[in-house]
Amino acid sequence: MSYFVVDVEADGPIPGDFSMVSFGAVLVDENLNRTFYGKIIPISEQYIPEVLSISGFSREETLKFDDPFETMLKFEEWIAKNSKGKPIFISDNNGFDWMFICWYFHHFLKRNPFGYSSRRISDLYCGIVKDTFAQWKHLRKTEHTHNPVDDARGNAEVLLYMKNELELKIDLR
Repeated sequence: MSYFVVDVEADGPIPGDFSMVSFGAVLVDENLNRTFYGKIIPISEQYIPEVLSISGFSREETLKFDDPFETMLKFEEWIAKNSKGKPIFISDNNGFDWMFICWYFHHFLKRNPFGYSSRRISDLYCGIVKDTFAQWKHLRKTEHTHNPVDDARGNAEVLLYMKNELELKIDLR
């Protein structure tokens, strides 16, 4: 199995009605240097300016981004190239990130290389420390900038911390 931490920036709360603006992925290994970055042209006329502003892009900029089919195809190819066995999707907020990535894969490619499930970093951490209110974001080394590759890398750093310091049993070969 190979774990990929993924982060999504969007211009609204749900896929289809709104658009995924950009996303980043990091293969979880000791180096965290294998990354993917995608920027996707809007698929909807709808967007929420306040939500889009979090990404750091303007609507005009997003209208020059890449084709979603081509971007998702490149992402799928990158996942396959960097996977040893089944790829596992993990994120900070998989209720949001997974929803967009899964929808885009199925909508544009009619398949999802991650299958039908994902994992959430917070739930792993809370389970390890046996506290459902435990906070973990202070364990990131990379600043949370809303560049999705930076954010994915910071979250992957926490996963490595859980493996190395808290003895999380996870195979990252």
